[in-house]
Amino acid sequence: VFFFLMIRRPPRSTQGVSSAASDVYKRQGINAEYMGYNQFRRRMFKKETVIDAKGHILGRLCSYVAKQLLNGHRIVVVRCEKLIISGTLTRNKIKFREYRHRAILTNPTHSHRHFRSPARIFVKTIKGMIGRKLKRGEHALSRLKAFEGVPHPYDTRKRMIVTDALRLTRMKTFRPFVVLNDLCKRVGWTHEGEVERLEAKRVQRGKVYHESKKAADKLRVQKEKLQASASIKEINNKLAAFGYQIDQFIIINSLISCLLYTSPSPRDLSTSRMPSSA
Repeated sequence: VFFFLMIRRPPRSTQGVSSAASDVYKRQGINAEYMGYNQFRRRMFKKETVIDAKGHILGRLCSYVAKQLLNGHRIVVVRCEKLIISGTLTRNKIKFREYRHRAILTNPTHSHRHFRSPARIFVKTIKGMIGRKLKRGEHALSRLKAFEGVPHPYDTRKRMIVTDALRLTRMKTFRPFVVLNDLCKRVGWTHEGEVERLEAKRVQRGKVYHESKKAADKLRVQKEKLQASASIKEINNKLAAFGYQIDQFIIINSLISCLLYTSPSPRDLSTSRMPSSA
């Protein structure tokens, strides 16, 4: 008993911290005694990844996003109304009609919630792919955001795509498909016009920003050229002080470059034949 009492127990906050995590703590100046490994993991994936859902297949994109959410990433999916479902519009309408009829006879208010907006349909599809009743799945679902269109905080950020979930890479060109916007519009979603109006305003803002950026880049290039010409002029003046004739040197260089570009290649010389004396 005395032997076990002599052993010093490590602090409670550092239990379960690996040596690799301790090295990371030291590099970042974090005291491992006052910060546990779980708090360190909360700092790992603070950056949000914005995914543009246009042209993606619904099920394949949901499977990829669900896996990344369970791994701890924060994901924002925009333009959910442009997602694609394989099959014709009539077939998908029949499937959605059967889904809407699912209810509980005793108390229908406790039955399924039949969402009709594209973003809510996307989120509910991911719900079935993760253990949402467990703490891990609950926290994973809290790291997901889905929107119709591209709202303000994300319209100026870089948007990514998932190539393995694109229709162009996963479906043959002659296979029928339906855009989620068209399906939701026929089952009760009434905000399509509002989303289109906001998207038109966003596109117009993007055009104005692009034109202003092009003008600013053009001015920057002109400024760099002027600075470069001024520096070259100073160098030419210094060379002229030592007796170099800059104008003749430039003319000779231009003539040499013209001769190099217009001279025939060795292959042309080998294939050309002179007429024989006979």
